[in-house]
Amino acid sequence: MNESRLHQHIYARSATLTLGAGQLLVGPGDDCAVISTTEGDLLYLTVDQLVAGRHFEPGTDIDLIARKAVARSVSDIAAMGGRPAWALATALLPEGYPQAAVLFDAMSRWANHWHCPLIGGDIASHASPDHPLTLTVTIGGEPGFGYNPVLRSGAKPGDLLYLTGRIGGSLKSERHLTFEPRLEAGEWASKNKAHAMIDLSDGLGRDSDRIAQASKVILEIDADTIPLNDGVTDWKHGVSDGEDHELLIALSPDTNISTAPLELLGPIGRARACGAEEEPASIITDGQGRSHPGRDLGWDH
Repeated sequence: MNESRLHQHIYARSATLTLGAGQLLVGPGDDCAVISTTEGDLLYLTVDQLVAGRHFEPGTDIDLIARKAVARSVSDIAAMGGRPAWALATALLPEGYPQAAVLFDAMSRWANHWHCPLIGGDIASHASPDHPLTLTVTIGGEPGFGYNPVLRSGAKPGDLLYLTGRIGGSLKSERHLTFEPRLEAGEWASKNKAHAMIDLSDGLGRDSDRIAQASKVILEIDADTIPLNDGVTDWKHGVSDGEDHELLIALSPDTNISTAPLELLGPIGRARACGAEEEPASIITDGQGRSHPGRDLGWDH
């Protein structure tokens, strides 16, 4: 079962979740879970893994491994318009791993950098030195400026689509190790009532389709308007490579984007209502007028 099908199974299984205390406002299927506490406060929760050989190559600098482990979860908080507040981490170490203390110190330093100090976690070891280093980081956050979380499910017909930065080639260029989570842009989007937002971890194609599916709209993206990083000449690679960790934001056409904390790139497309017998989808149209389903373009484990 691939990642997308497993996600659908999890979403269906989780449709009737209830909590013993507080209220679950957003469950599986978004960048973060959102809980309303018994006092009425909102708590954002996200968790992500980092696996050697999958998310970074052998020989990668320890500081960059630690940075990415924390930054991936921080980026999920950004995608909901939130602020990170604290972090938990687990480490599954190869037997006899010699850099455990250096790794912990680096993770703690980066967590403090994004104002979510490590407050606990767990450590275990493989029975063999050949097993991959695996890190898991959970981050709790809160709404920025007291505004509501921005979900994947709110895109409306007529919305324009913007990116917080250029995409493509992240793994080859190693930007996936040094990207900056777009916290300020996410808070701005929440403050300015963005209709939908997502962290681009699996590529613009697949992740834009997730907004389309959740919002029950068609997202029409013009391949010629997609801002690509230097060295990325094929738009299909740009929307498929993954690990960009930029934000895709669906905004009302009357939003004043000049007030954003960084220059938003776009619009690269728009949302429209589904026509008769159309299913929600992201559609990318190339320079020759050919249409490509976004769900077929991106990373799937």
